[in-house]
Amino acid sequence: MHDLDVLLTPEAAAKLARRGYQLDIARLESLREQRKALRRQADELRAQVRALGKAGKDAVDKQAHAEHARAVKEQVRETEAALDELEAALRAELLTIPNLPSDAAPEGLRESDYQIVRVVGEQQTFDPAEYPDGPKDHVALGEQLGILDLGRAVKLSGPRFSFLKGQGARLERALASFFLDLHTREHGYEEFSVPLIVGAQTLTGSGQLPKFGEDLFKIATGEPQYLIPTAEVPLVNYYAGEFLGADALPIAATAHSSCFRSEAGSYGRDTKGILRQHQFSKVELVRVVLPEHAQAQQELMLGHAERCLRELGLHYRVIDLPAGDLGFTAERTFDIEAWLPSQNAYREISSVSSCADFQSRRNGLRVKGKDGERIWPATLNGSALPIGRTVIAILEQFQQPDGSVLVPEALRGFMGADALRPV
Repeated sequence: MHDLDVLLTPEAAAKLARRGYQLDIARLESLREQRKALRRQADELRAQVRALGKAGKDAVDKQAHAEHARAVKEQVRETEAALDELEAALRAELLTIPNLPSDAAPEGLRESDYQIVRVVGEQQTFDPAEYPDGPKDHVALGEQLGILDLGRAVKLSGPRFSFLKGQGARLERALASFFLDLHTREHGYEEFSVPLIVGAQTLTGSGQLPKFGEDLFKIATGEPQYLIPTAEVPLVNYYAGEFLGADALPIAATAHSSCFRSEAGSYGRDTKGILRQHQFSKVELVRVVLPEHAQAQQELMLGHAERCLRELGLHYRVIDLPAGDLGFTAERTFDIEAWLPSQNAYREISSVSSCADFQSRRNGLRVKGKDGERIWPATLNGSALPIGRTVIAILEQFQQPDGSVLVPEALRGFMGADALRPV
């Protein structure tokens, strides 16, 4: 959400234009002026009510005076109702406007306008004599290893679901434990176990509603409730509506949870395998910090996500997303992309975003600033890491000519094996 006065500056309109968003300035200015007029009218009417109350005892015609006072009070109620309706319309409008991109975000409206920040590790080479058909994809490897079953998942639940079993399920559990241990023991995050179902107001606070309801799974009965698309939602709303002391920051939280997404806008994309599913799990990081610390804290969080990949020995790159490809709530985002040999391409495995005060304004979280004033803190979030996509990267990058897959050294204690072997 936005400060309306800031939003109606030429600078804000120019920032939004960088991400391809055309701000309807005329409508917002009209709503602001209507609000000012109704507030002024309500104040004047309340002043009349107070004056009539004081003059009542001296009125010559007390009945007429009382009737006039009642009429003015009714005008107050009508004006306040109109003001409430206008405030709701203005809030609804503001809730659909995306965050202002940071000046540091690269220019560009296309997904391909990103800037490469760094490349870590080297792409594997696959000798044609050993891999006559080229490197296998994660589906072929998973089925050959007996750890992935897509067919039975489709039979039970439909497309974009999967079974991991045996060493595959163990690998999933090992990755979650490894990531959580790394973040809690060495990176200073507090671990949470979060609700998987939240209300509409919570999703409004984090930015999924009202604009992206079609991407969510809604519970069919009772009050509007939804399955969470990411643990970011409950974590960033944990202190919603509260006022925290200055010593409460920075807040660093992590959670491993199941996530649920309808993928409404992804029809026909990544339909094979487990890259894009309706249900998946990931470890999420959230930080709440003073606004002036947001940039440094984003770099810190990015380092925490990268360390997960470095510890596993995976090849990846970091890109800085252009303003036109930023998510709705983000002012700046770094994507981490793992190399997938079967696709001869880098694919996103993590996003680390700074949201400035966009989410705290929506969910009502304030903190005490340096001078004692109430301020909106900055929020940051990042995946570190999604389990399914990490499994894909491990299978594809560490595949061997005999069909086995080497287990990263960091996981061998969890797995009790140095390799996954065909059944």
